[in-house]
Amino acid sequence: MKNIFETERLRRIYPAYVDFVTKELFPTELHLLQDKWENNEPILRAKRETAKEAGLWAPYLSEEEGGLGLSMVEFGQLSEVMGTSVLGHYVFNCQAPDIGNIELMHMFASEELKEQYLKPLMNGDIRSCFGMTEPEFAGSNPVNMATSAVFDGDEIVLNGHKWFTTACDGASFCIVMAVTDHDASPYARASMILVPTDNEGFELVRNIPIMGEAGGGYFSHAEIRLNDVRVPKSNLIGNRGEGFKMAQMRLGPGRIHHCMRWIGICERAFDMMCERAANRELREGRVLGHQQTIQNWIAESRAEIDASRLMVLSTAKKIDEEGAKAARIEISTIKFYVANVLMKVLDRAIQTHGALGITDDTLLSFWYRHERGARIYDGPDEVHKASLAKAILKNYGL
Repeated sequence: MKNIFETERLRRIYPAYVDFVTKELFPTELHLLQDKWENNEPILRAKRETAKEAGLWAPYLSEEEGGLGLSMVEFGQLSEVMGTSVLGHYVFNCQAPDIGNIELMHMFASEELKEQYLKPLMNGDIRSCFGMTEPEFAGSNPVNMATSAVFDGDEIVLNGHKWFTTACDGASFCIVMAVTDHDASPYARASMILVPTDNEGFELVRNIPIMGEAGGGYFSHAEIRLNDVRVPKSNLIGNRGEGFKMAQMRLGPGRIHHCMRWIGICERAFDMMCERAANRELREGRVLGHQQTIQNWIAESRAEIDASRLMVLSTAKKIDEEGAKAARIEISTIKFYVANVLMKVLDRAIQTHGALGITDDTLLSFWYRHERGARIYDGPDEVHKASLAKAILKNYGL
């Protein structure tokens, strides 16, 4: 299929990313996933340096900041390549939540915060996390939270309880969503505040087990408590009361990143499924690929992956040309559609592998555990479907 979204710049650099991922990451990823994060971090740090030396670092950043200055459409296509490896986004410093925090701080942080925190984050010297969801409230209603931030002279005092704070374990700072104005309208109550994780009162309660696997370091989701945590008032990001607005701006491009990463996972799982189908003998002279059910799965997966890619890149193009706000319905659409394609492709690949598919001898079980949340985080499917349906029904006078 002709790539209508390809640019001359992408044509030049795309093969280098494919080459790096297949040669540097594919051979080591399964072994690294089965070891502790603290043992893997030095290995991954070395690979990150190799990526920097090759001129492949953080391609979404401007050239002045060490990146390649790519558009959303261009970066989305590289994000798919990175997504074929579980290590890809991390090695190129394109991983969530750091990439979202980088984009957020670019737009709204003070020069002081940029110098102290954003620059080392862009350089890969530190990691960050984002504290928004709370266990006591439905995550599908992000304006509803209890974490408070009280201004006390030149300081802000934070108290609250967050969870699914991805990659908090080992992160240097957390951008916390907290209520600063209880009496304001629901969409103007919260602000974003940068909180160093070594502050007194910042407690990492646990890494939450995801289907039995708590993980560590970057591969973890933390429950945290903020117990009278004090930070300078200058740690406020953007304007007071604009936390929800900034969160929406952060999530728009983030959903492009996620969707293209999921498509990368789909491509890798699809390749594994086809390889298995072509080579796994049922009896002499007959392999899995001769079964019509398997053939149906392969055909359906190919069509759904290609459709997903076109939908996401079309949305990315609209963001590039008109901004994330103008593309909000398209963003909702790709979020639930691609998340479901991801789960269907993974399930078919696992089924094709039989019992092997549910072991940790392949990557499929890791993806199935950790990507099932794709249909929940950044807004559950049901919320995005409702947004799309309401937008459609407006045209019918409802």
